[in-house]
Amino acid sequence: MLKGKTALISGSTSGIGLATAHVLAKQGINIVLHGLMSPADGDKLATEMAEQYDISTLFDNTDLRDPTAIGALIDRATAQFGSIDILVNNAGIQHTEAVDTFPTQKWDDIIAINLSSAFHLTQQCLPSMQAKKWGRIINIASVHGLVASVHKAAYCAAKHGLIGFTKVVALENAECGITANAICPGWVDTPLINQQIENVASEKNLPIEQARYQLITAKQPLPHMLEAEQIGEFILFLCSDAARSITGASLPIDGAWTAQ
Repeated sequence: MLKGKTALISGSTSGIGLATAHVLAKQGINIVLHGLMSPADGDKLATEMAEQYDISTLFDNTDLRDPTAIGALIDRATAQFGSIDILVNNAGIQHTEAVDTFPTQKWDDIIAINLSSAFHLTQQCLPSMQAKKWGRIINIASVHGLVASVHKAAYCAAKHGLIGFTKVVALENAECGITANAICPGWVDTPLINQQIENVASEKNLPIEQARYQLITAKQPLPHMLEAEQIGEFILFLCSDAARSITGASLPIDGAWTAQ
């Protein structure tokens, strides 16, 4: 069912996005990779993936803060593949600081990349999905789209907004064969988390593994992080026919973080 379809995954040169690209590519889905990487390195990654899975690929390093550049990305992808069938809005950045000192530029960048880019990409992809009467839009939100943590004003605002946006897209396209869902991960074992672990280790004079355990269990009962590939497999399920009635949902995969 999915072989030959095309997926665009923002922020897919590392972490959750890259793991998802591999999971989808294994199913014969063509991949549009996107990330902060030089064209040479990105093209190399795309070529390696194409050869590994016998699919077609494309790399683009568009600045997602720029709506015009996002339009050019979709035009380029559409010229090669005809349409985008699966859109995974995954790109995100983070900055932690109290509201009263939070830098304005950091706020603007986080809202632009974590939230507004999902709107612009979705808006650009919807017409072809509607024409084909099939599409899957998966937004990578966070537990911080459901609950808050201190010093994460912009991130929480963006992720809460992403969940609201997901619901509207689902409602507007419920009769078009298009589903829109938000995945809300808790702790995920990606390079982005290493600095927080190191900070805990330094502040409390703990070994790294003990610092990791304390960081995780301070929020979620399950004492280990998700692997990025698990989110990729969840996304694959949401793309399947078995999930055709799941839409407009905010789906925690968070080790019981939000069950408390």
